[in-house]
Amino acid sequence: MQTRRKFIQIVPVAGAALLAGREVLAQARPADALDPKSPQATGLKYVEKTANPAQKCTNCQLYQAKATDPWGGCPLFAGKKVAGEGWCSAWVKKA
Repeated sequence: MQTRRKFIQIVPVAGAALLAGREVLAQARPADALDPKSPQATGLKYVEKTANPAQKCTNCQLYQAKATDPWGGCPLFAGKKVAGEGWCSAWVKKA
């Protein structure tokens, strides 16, 4: 009996965790995200995770989203979204 009771208590929690994890993964990388291996991205040395938090896409003048958005547009990569934590050689400090 104790095993069945534990199972009944755990199933809803596990199901909710799986759904939440799926939502996080869906938000993790949008379908229209810039491929870091594309010629334009490699030409501008784009990375999805910068080594220097003082210089990242969210604090660049070219980033076209809120600073809190994990992904946003950039006029250098038309039609593609860049990672907010990313960086490229065209980075310019936001005024």
